[in-house]
Amino acid sequence: MPVAVRPRTRGSSSRWAQLVRTSAYGPDAHRPGPQAGETEDAVPTEPTTEPARDHHAPRDRRPSDDVDRDPLAPSTGPSIAPSTAASPAGRESAGQPRKSGPRDAFDNPPRSIEAWKPTGVRRQEVLRALGIFQRATAEHLWRMLRPGDRHDRCTRDTLNALKEAGMVRVERRLKSGHQLWVLTETGHREAKGLLPRNVRISALCRQKYDTRGRPVPGQGYDEHAAAVTLTAAVLTGAGYGTPLSWQTEIAHKLPYGYTQYADLTMRAPGAGVPAMLLEVDRVNEPVDDLVDKLRRYTDWFELLAPKADPNKEKAARHEQLGGKVQQFRLWPRLYPASSREGYVPVAFVFTGKTAEQRESRMQRLEQAGRRYFAGEPYPGWDAGITAVDYNQAVPVLVTELERITADPAGAAGKVWRRLGREEWQTLGEALDNPDGDRLYLVQWRQAKRRRKEREAAEREARRPVCTRCGAKFTDERWEYLLGRGRSWGDRTDELCGPCRDEHFARLEAERVARREAEEAAAREAAEAEVKKGRGLFGRRR
Repeated sequence: MPVAVRPRTRGSSSRWAQLVRTSAYGPDAHRPGPQAGETEDAVPTEPTTEPARDHHAPRDRRPSDDVDRDPLAPSTGPSIAPSTAASPAGRESAGQPRKSGPRDAFDNPPRSIEAWKPTGVRRQEVLRALGIFQRATAEHLWRMLRPGDRHDRCTRDTLNALKEAGMVRVERRLKSGHQLWVLTETGHREAKGLLPRNVRISALCRQKYDTRGRPVPGQGYDEHAAAVTLTAAVLTGAGYGTPLSWQTEIAHKLPYGYTQYADLTMRAPGAGVPAMLLEVDRVNEPVDDLVDKLRRYTDWFELLAPKADPNKEKAARHEQLGGKVQQFRLWPRLYPASSREGYVPVAFVFTGKTAEQRESRMQRLEQAGRRYFAGEPYPGWDAGITAVDYNQAVPVLVTELERITADPAGAAGKVWRRLGREEWQTLGEALDNPDGDRLYLVQWRQAKRRRKEREAAEREARRPVCTRCGAKFTDERWEYLLGRGRSWGDRTDELCGPCRDEHFARLEAERVARREAEEAAAREAAEAEVKKGRGLFGRRR
């Protein structure tokens, strides 16, 4: 912002010179709220050159293309949804520490001649997001609500406008220099009216005062809470749902008196993730605690629904009916169903420490928690079935905030790894089960065909062979013999159909010839007897 020096005098005596903020064409007194970068996380210390005095600056200065003006075109999606799923890569945060560059350059965009006014859509977005996550920095809200913006100035201006309206306030300044924003009592009521009934609003952070009536900075926010909010922000910015898709600290009550709370619960059916539970770990708790979380989640997933028959559930599990077991469970009634087999996926988001420490933590978690995510082999007829039954397993994913923010595609890139696999994949690929039910169906059909071929070969090997001509029995001949049973002493059972028919035809011919021979012999004997009775001259004596 150009700076002009205006002398201040009283009478004949001169006073100290007063700094007055100006725009390219004079003092910027018409724009409400603080100037860009002055009262927020980063304050420019070097003035920018004035276009009228800089021969490199164009005369007709136009507003920046990536800064909204009033009126603002509405987003294509829901009002709370980000206008685009672009990655934060290549964008700059006005609230981050100053980066290396020219002395007259800083993160905030240059001042335009048109004043930008926060629109009602952006105000509602910020109020909804703070109603869900309770606390957030301008960077978190920028990544979550407007990932298409190249900088967070518009988000910061919206926060400042809401602050003037008494809707939000700065709870404290973090060690990183970012300001932490929360809702006031008025903003909390407004956000509650904007949120749907099925979305739980977070508790109100009330302002505390000391004995002298001075505001006391809040102390209920730590680096873990910041990592949780940033995780939701980067996933939402990558297109996984909207801020309304998130819930924090959802309780999963267990029958033995323990309640497992999930850091984040995401529902993004439009992105192919109907539900997912996320646990944020700053590499500061034992791996055994993470394994215990998997155990408790598994125990909760196996809880029976009210009025469910435990005997039917046990029978379905014993008969390996796969997904049919889930109709007796409680969790499908609380979380949306998925086309993928298995329980609701659980993702561990690691951040902090070194990359080697995070990698070592993932490996130890994979080794210790294998029994909860590995699945069971499918029963098969032979060794050709290699598919895995994931219907009674928890899909466990791991990632790193540092990996997500460094990837050009953000959370939409190949920054997820399914425990039990080696490669890094996208979230959809990591949740998919290519070696599960689909592979089992293919292998089951192949095994069924191989079994039929094997049985046919074995049956063919048992097929009788004719002892006369050496030909194999036909199916009709074989079934006839199997149907009536083998007759003892009947040598025709060893003959095929044609040889048997030929055998019986020969026997019939021999019988006919024998009968004809007997008849001929009888006739000859009778004629001989007649001739013997007539004498020498043929007269009857």
